Amino acid sequence: MIAALVSVSLSAQQGLPRTSDGRPDFQGLWLNNTATPLERPAAFAGRPSMTDAEAEAWIKRYQLDRTAAASHVDPAFELEVAGDLDTYEPGRLLPGNRTSLITDPADGRLPALTPGAQRRLNDRNAHVRDYYAQNPEDFTFAERCIIVANTSAPPMMPAYYNNTLRIVQTRNHVVFESEMIHDVRIVPMNGRAHLPAAIRQWKGDSVGQWDGDTLVVETTNFTDKTTLRGSGPALRVVERLTLSDQDTLNYRFTIEDPESFVRPWSAESVMTRTNDRMFEYACHEGNQSLPMMMRGARLEESTKN
Repeated sequence: MIAALVSVSLSAQQGLPRTSDGRPDFQGLWLNNTATPLERPAAFAGRPSMTDAEAEAWIKRYQLDRTAAASHVDPAFELEVAGDLDTYEPGRLLPGNRTSLITDPADGRLPALTPGAQRRLNDRNAHVRDYYAQNPEDFTFAERCIIVANTSAPPMMPAYYNNTLRIVQTRNHVVFESEMIHDVRIVPMNGRAHLPAAIRQWKGDSVGQWDGDTLVVETTNFTDKTTLRGSGPALRVVERLTLSDQDTLNYRFTIEDPESFVRPWSAESVMTRTNDRMFEYACHEGNQSLPMMMRGARLEESTKN
C-alpha cells in the first residue's frame, strides 16, 4: 500500500509544469485567500476542523455574506467585517474545513510572548494611544501606504482583499509581486549569504534554495519597525512552497524569534492558480484617511478645549 502511494505521489510530481532548467514552474498568478483564520477561534478549541454545517455558517457570517452588508440589514457587519464590498475576496476554508492556519502548536494558537516582547508591544500600543493622529508618522504603516505586512513581507498571509500574488522565476531569482500595495520581493537563488547583521530591511533579507521540488526561502535581517504579532528584529521566517498539481501551491512557514515568542510556531495554507488579472493598488493616490483622521483629531481636540 505504501509503495502504491509513493508511486502515485512520484507520478504526480513528474507531471508538474517545469522550467527549462527542470525546476517546478511556479510562474503565474495565484490567489492567496482563505476564510481560515491564522489562530483557532475559542469556539473551536481542541478541534482542528469544522463540520460542514459549521463551515457553512462560518463562511456566511464572517466572510461571504455580501448581501447582508450591501442591504445594510446589519450595519455592524458592514463596518466590522465586509470592508470594501467592491474588492472583498475572502476565499473559502482550507481543505478539511480547517480551523486555523497554525499547525504547530497543536492547539492552533500563537505561543505566548516573552516578557521583553510584551513590554515592547505595550510601549508601542501606548504610543498609539497617546499620540495617534498628532503627526502623520503616528499612523500605522498600512494607513500610510508604506507597507502591508504580511501580504508581501514574509510570511505571506491573506488579507480581506487584493490577495493576488504573481510569481516570476529565473535560474537565479524568484520574484513575489503582491497585489496589495503592489510590492515586490526579489529572492536570490544563487547561494549568496544573508546581508551583514547591521543591514536591516523592512521585508527582511530573503535567500532561497531548492530542496528537491520544494522552494525554501529563509528571511532574516528585519528592522524593529517590522512586526508579526509581536515579533522583533530577531525574527527568522522559513517558507516552503510546493506544487501538489499545476493549479495548487502548498505554502508552509515556520517562525523563529526566541526574543519574542516562547517557542517557534508553524502554519500551512494553500494558494490556487487564477486567470484573473492583477490590478494596480493605487494606495496613496486614493488615500483620504490620513487627512480625514488628522482633521477629525483636531476637531475632537477643539471640542475639549
